[in-house]
Amino acid sequence: MNYDVTIGIPVFQAEPFLTRSLESALNQTYPSIEFLLVDDGSTDGSLSIVQDCQTDHVRGADIRVISNDHNLGVSEARNSIIDEASGTYLYFMDADDTIAEDTIALLMDQIRQYEAEVAFGSYEKIGTDGKREVYQYPSLQLFETDELASFAYRKYAGIQASACNYLVQTSLLREHHHRFINTDYWEDFVFTFDLVTLVSRAVLLPDITYTYWCRENSLSRYQQRRQIPKEEILRNVSTVNHLRETSSILYNKVYYPDRCFNIVMTGFYMACNVLKRRQDIAPSISDDEIKAMLTHPATFRQICGFRQSRLKNLALYLLGRLPAGPCVALIKCLGKMKKLV
Repeated sequence: MNYDVTIGIPVFQAEPFLTRSLESALNQTYPSIEFLLVDDGSTDGSLSIVQDCQTDHVRGADIRVISNDHNLGVSEARNSIIDEASGTYLYFMDADDTIAEDTIALLMDQIRQYEAEVAFGSYEKIGTDGKREVYQYPSLQLFETDELASFAYRKYAGIQASACNYLVQTSLLREHHHRFINTDYWEDFVFTFDLVTLVSRAVLLPDITYTYWCRENSLSRYQQRRQIPKEEILRNVSTVNHLRETSSILYNKVYYPDRCFNIVMTGFYMACNVLKRRQDIAPSISDDEIKAMLTHPATFRQICGFRQSRLKNLALYLLGRLPAGPCVALIKCLGKMKKLV
């Protein structure tokens, strides 16, 4: 059966949250939706919750499940969704988050009105303390070549780091072989960060369509844990290194200077987080390893030729070229000024 939209949800040990999440997806006002779930080797009651919905919910026949014998990770689960989705458009959500009941209807309305390849909704985060933070886009249509990428890279975190909460043309992903890289750390950041370079027509909405529910002991929440494995830090670094490597083919793009700046600033914020919790990282992390987080994707010669963001890229490049000790000391000083360390 063909659908207008596939909502793809990777599921792994999600029993405490899945009912709320799945109900928010099934309660969408938009009619033509496939609900494609990948049970990634769960050993709790997650699959039973899904099976109950298939039996009891009015949209149960639209739920399809792919089951993995063992846990392959979120990247493989999402790649399976890209391969198997029946929808013309694809929308990812996580099994512990929720979406507004008119999310798909709002995004599809914009897709059709502007013949867009992707439509982004705004979102909110609910902290473990119940505090609500809203991240709201302007109402914006971006239809010029490289306009979405230029908007996304214009300022640090100019677009969401998650792969959730936007509707994207499934054929666009397949034609460009756009996949999630094989890591459990920041794979969604890389996916979206590179996706914007492939899109010609995009729409951004100020409507809050997605709620991220923050949880204790999440892998990405360093500050919530007493001990942080060094391997986790290094895997985050390798993910950012992937973006450095893929940037080389984009050096002639107008957004390249801003993309470079975003990548190195991601490394800077990572280094500040590491310095803030350095005593909790085991085994210990060296100054050389922290300095490597500021490796710049561009060469000195390329930076000197930048037409925009030249000075700030040059400053970060020179910071990363200092000896390890002075480099880390200066990162710490700057981090304290920004109240990051």
